[in-house]
Amino acid sequence: MTHEINIYGDLPRREVRGLCRKLRKAVRAALAAEGVSAPCRVDIMLTNDRRIHDINLAQRGVDRHTDVLSFPLNHLTPGAFDPALCEIDPGTGRVLLGDMVIDMDQCYRQAGEYGHSLDRELSYLAVHSVLHLLGYDHLDEGEEKALMRAHEEAIMARLGLER
Repeated sequence: MTHEINIYGDLPRREVRGLCRKLRKAVRAALAAEGVSAPCRVDIMLTNDRRIHDINLAQRGVDRHTDVLSFPLNHLTPGAFDPALCEIDPGTGRVLLGDMVIDMDQCYRQAGEYGHSLDRELSYLAVHSVLHLLGYDHLDEGEEKALMRAHEEAIMARLGLER
């Protein structure tokens, strides 16, 4: 059984379709790099500035848009994935990791600002979000953030999308 990665959004269908392969590859690479061999499910919503702003306000009380939001379904320890501690879909047996919401307006802007491809930016946001779903965080500028950044860069290198 493989990972189930569902992608949907309120963007034109032709735009979403072209991004699905890249997103699935990034999510699978992040899960593999973190040693997640149990089949998992991740849902990805691709949206715009207005919609992610609404979600950010409703879910986190933050009144602005952002590039990516992560909604983990489990309380995991970074680097110590244990499917026994996770929510399991009784119908499929897959681990329910959680949801991510990616703001494609911001993704396009950041690719331009950072001078790299849309593929790299989109993949980075997906990898970043998967790490959040697996328990990583970066609330401070200390060890946790450094650990998360190191893992992000290693995964991006595996994808051939390093800076």
